[in-house]
Amino acid sequence: MTEFRDQAPDFTAAADPFALFASWLAQAERTEPDDPNAMALATVDVEGQPNLRMILLKGSDERGFVFYTNCQSAKGLELAEAPKAALLFYWKSLHRQIRVRGPIEKVSDKEADAYFATRSRESRVGAWASQQSRQLESRKALDEAVAKRTAEFAGKDVPRPPHWHGYRVMPLEIEFWHHRPHRLHDRIVFRRASPAAPWVKTRLYP
Repeated sequence: MTEFRDQAPDFTAAADPFALFASWLAQAERTEPDDPNAMALATVDVEGQPNLRMILLKGSDERGFVFYTNCQSAKGLELAEAPKAALLFYWKSLHRQIRVRGPIEKVSDKEADAYFATRSRESRVGAWASQQSRQLESRKALDEAVAKRTAEFAGKDVPRPPHWHGYRVMPLEIEFWHHRPHRLHDRIVFRRASPAAPWVKTRLYP
């Protein structure tokens, strides 16, 4: 752990932000005790107010960063109105963070179906039972909804609900930050005008 906290690998020479992200995530998977793929997701509601919550990254490649949710949840409705988002990864064990900003697109039905099939049966049933973000009168009501859906799918496969889908953040900006002593941190940011444009890398003051 000291290697990462007190010495700064020369990540600032990196030319590909996706490769650098994959490298940092792989290191976090070895050092973070819980959920190294946890990230904060920021959206904007219909009144222009920011909204923030912790979720889990479920896929990343050169196309962007993928997560899944109920499309009728608060974040799903906000992304339908304003299809753009920001992400923040922070790994305390490494003293590193990554910030991401860009537009949103839905993943394909094939991608969503494939990921949904990897979830536990209980989680798949829960996706049908939960009216995410909406008012719940009691825990009993939730338990009853789960029991009803469990009985409905008894002896059957649990398909992906039509209201449950995946979203991809297509980054226009990715910033990498690494702790250095005396607050003289290392920061580089990659920016591009569109998801198809080339990256421009800039080093920033801490």
